[in-house]
Amino acid sequence: MRNYARFIPGEEIDAVEQWRFGAIDTAAQLLQSQAKAQEVEQENQEQLARRQESYQEGYAAGIAQGRLQVQTEVQQQMADFLANQAREEAQKFTELFRAAQNELIQAKQVVAHGVLTLSCELARQVLRQELSVNPNVLLPVIHEALELLGAEHRSALVRMHPQDIEVLEGLISGEFAGMALTLRADPALKQGGCLVESAGMVVDASLQNRWQRAVATLGLEASWEEPNEPS
Repeated sequence: MRNYARFIPGEEIDAVEQWRFGAIDTAAQLLQSQAKAQEVEQENQEQLARRQESYQEGYAAGIAQGRLQVQTEVQQQMADFLANQAREEAQKFTELFRAAQNELIQAKQVVAHGVLTLSCELARQVLRQELSVNPNVLLPVIHEALELLGAEHRSALVRMHPQDIEVLEGLISGEFAGMALTLRADPALKQGGCLVESAGMVVDASLQNRWQRAVATLGLEASWEEPNEPS
């Protein structure tokens, strides 16, 4: 190896800067600052990435929560709607059931009323037939009227249809031999009926009155006379 050496002229010495250790320190500090800046930048990037990740997670969670809330609200609205529909249908069914019950009750009442009316009509025909062949059925009526008046041992006036007096006069005289009983013909009375008077009191035992009292106990109103029969 060849050694090289020469003297440096003085004019070249001015252009030479004295080397100091401080220059090395400055370079080291610069490298350290750059490294620290890179670390800060990297940390900032990581924080930004974490914030973005948190934002994405929060956004996704918000979307999921909002979707769940919407689903819950829709389900609740559907449940409320179905519950209201069920209540309305139940109310309609109850109203229909009550209406059907009322219709059934009315139908039963109509049928019952019709049956009673028919029964009364049949009873009236039977009584008419009985009175036409057996006028003696008037005797218990006279007995009852006298008991109501308390006139069993007093005088009394009995008004009857002329034909009834003609048929029953002998029977009545024998039946009430111990009483001062006066029979008087009254064409205004129907056969089978009578008016009994005693001490200013009167018992109306006419057929029309007795019949109306009998059917009234059944809740009916029916005349004894036929529709075209004069009263």
